[in-house]
Amino acid sequence: MDGGLQSNRSGATAVIDGASGYLSIDLGALARNYEKLAAEVAPARAAAVVKADAYGLGASEIAAKLYAHGCRHFFVAQFVEARRLRPLLAADASIFVLNGLQPGNESACARENIVPVVNSLEQWHAWNGTAKAFGRTLPAVLQFDTGMSRLGVPPEERAALASLVTAGGGIDVLFLMSHLASADDPASGQNGDQRAEMDRVAAEFPAYDVCFANSGGIFLGKDYHGVLARPGIALYGGAPTGGRANPMEPVVRLDVAVVQTRSVPPGTRVGYSATHVTAGPTRLATIAAGYADGLPRSLSGRGAAYCDGVRLPIVGRVSMDSITIDISALPEGRLALGSRVEILGPHQSLEDVARDAGTIAYEILTGLGHRYQRQYR
Repeated sequence: MDGGLQSNRSGATAVIDGASGYLSIDLGALARNYEKLAAEVAPARAAAVVKADAYGLGASEIAAKLYAHGCRHFFVAQFVEARRLRPLLAADASIFVLNGLQPGNESACARENIVPVVNSLEQWHAWNGTAKAFGRTLPAVLQFDTGMSRLGVPPEERAALASLVTAGGGIDVLFLMSHLASADDPASGQNGDQRAEMDRVAAEFPAYDVCFANSGGIFLGKDYHGVLARPGIALYGGAPTGGRANPMEPVVRLDVAVVQTRSVPPGTRVGYSATHVTAGPTRLATIAAGYADGLPRSLSGRGAAYCDGVRLPIVGRVSMDSITIDISALPEGRLALGSRVEILGPHQSLEDVARDAGTIAYEILTGLGHRYQRQYR
């Protein structure tokens, strides 16, 4: 846990290599989360969503670990992500591009054994034309809009697409898919509406299997699983369902280094625009991370760090590179230059930080910056 750390003269634990903090990524927990999700959807298979650099945690390390634990289907959002990932995985691993292809990327996609998700008639025609140019059949996944109005073939174009699929051509359709918009809320009626719409799609394209469930969808039950589920946030320890105990193991821990401590009298202004003024004698610590490191400005006056299980509230505004916390509740001298405080860990989850920031765990996780020293355990 303490690789890459050293003690300074005061006895505080310091981060070396010029980093502002220490981000630990538990690959063992990641693997156990994958195995739990795979067991939940069996006999269907479980894929892994590794878009946005595996939610900011490093797609190369994450994908390699998941491949070693049996995952063979990987989803990214953009073609550039797929190109970076392809050389790192064996040929039997399938990589799917959720957004499909921008014009001009089709030939490279075909050459590099990457599978586009077709979201429109336009993308179908471009990919089919590429297959003809290459003189061979090319694989694709068909995505349908079942009520999210974001990506996928809309209902009014399904008949035209069905005719194209029936007519044949150069595309080998691997499966059908859609995306659940409210799967984190089991009580939402949108889940049932989307499932009913996906059933209609499946009836219109009866020759093909369905890929439907995301992280939350996995816990909606087998009616949502299809033959392949594609979890994302749950792999990385985020809660798949709101308002329930999180069944996943935490994967990340973030500790940030102290830059300076000080004691101030009552009436001291703290931070930009003096949004916090001390009510009494206060001991403060400034830590070496801010909104440039993925800790949102909206945590100002709301969020906290932890030390020895003690909550240390953020006071004043979160700055680009630093945050000031009230450490009055700690014994004097407990924190010094180079000491670390917990931002994510046993006392504060992704969901806790997201709640205090008024956002979602996805945004916190994907925003964690690269000034932290990272260790994969």
